[in-house]
Amino acid sequence: MSSSTIRQDSKAWKIQVWISFLLAVTLCGIGLAYLPGTDVDRAFMIMGYLFCLSTAFALSKFVRDNESKSTDTPLWGLVVWGSFGLAMLLTAWGLIHMEVNPTYKAFLGVSWLFLISTVFTLAKTLRDAHEALQARRSPDDL
Repeated sequence: MSSSTIRQDSKAWKIQVWISFLLAVTLCGIGLAYLPGTDVDRAFMIMGYLFCLSTAFALSKFVRDNESKSTDTPLWGLVVWGSFGLAMLLTAWGLIHMEVNPTYKAFLGVSWLFLISTVFTLAKTLRDAHEALQARRSPDDL
């Protein structure tokens, strides 16, 4: 890859991506910390948010790795997509069936979806930076 085709994200973009991700994590943390109800409800939702977070990063990596050529097995694709879908479905189910104020549910739902969208943006930004660094390195550095 020639250096003229290396795409660099601006510093402002990187800052915005990190601020968005940290803001989403903060909003989710505040919503979960003050979640009314039992400790079991709170624990379920925290696990759901963490499951969604980790599977979103895994899905982002899987999609990017297989963008131009399939490098993973179809079964691994099923695991990655299935885990992400299951995490989102179970978390949504828990949120919908939790007995809390609808306004609180809306806050948790919006902050959760904000978190998931920022994960994909952050993963792409980090991967772009890594690929740009790899492309700038000479073969002697490897």
